[in-house]
Amino acid sequence: MNSSRLQPVEAAKRFIAEKFPDCQAALLAGSVVRGEETATSDLDIVVFDEKVESAYRESHIEDGWPIEVFVHNFTSYKVFFKEDCERARPSLPRMVSEGIVIIDSRVLSLIKEEANELLKKGPAVWSIDTIEMKRYMITDALDDLIGSTIRAEELFIANTLADAIHEFVLRTNVQWTGASKWIVRALNQFDKNFAQTFVQAFDAFYKTGHKDDIIALADEVLKPHGGRLLDGFSMGKSSEMGERI
Repeated sequence: MNSSRLQPVEAAKRFIAEKFPDCQAALLAGSVVRGEETATSDLDIVVFDEKVESAYRESHIEDGWPIEVFVHNFTSYKVFFKEDCERARPSLPRMVSEGIVIIDSRVLSLIKEEANELLKKGPAVWSIDTIEMKRYMITDALDDLIGSTIRAEELFIANTLADAIHEFVLRTNVQWTGASKWIVRALNQFDKNFAQTFVQAFDAFYKTGHKDDIIALADEVLKPHGGRLLDGFSMGKSSEMGERI
């Protein structure tokens, strides 16, 4: 962290005082709160202001800090909570849950409690149909990787598999998923040993081009749910013969 700039909480307090002096509540969240900040980390600030008509997000640079501010009224945050949970990536609930209070007019305790309950509950359980569709998608990408001889294409097939495998193992265990750096963080929160195996498999591929570890990983994840799925998979087919005429 740049020692010449304000400490995160002080910078957040100054930012709120200057930009949102009339808001009802504000939280500082993100990597600086978790003690995971890097030289390029920003300040994630969630603002609750009953006067704003709809939620919005803005980026600023203040006091040497890049700042991402997420502004909500007391209705919009509920919509984002719901949408985040439906996609199994609880970005806003997590920020609210972990956030350090910057300002509060006695509204944050209930919102934090709501976020904590959602995080504790976890995402919706996948249906059998969803699991079958995801098995098929992983099988299809896996076949592409196994058969490919073009390195440029293999790189992006592997990217697809990394996202699909991480999603499959987490959702079939009713766990939250992630994106970008949160893929590894979500896997670590679920099972550190599996996360290590996952990282090693893709690291080996990107370094050497060897595919065996990714193939073994995919098969390990699919096995409890019936393994690879290709023959007989069907989606969207009508059960009524007349509808196909």
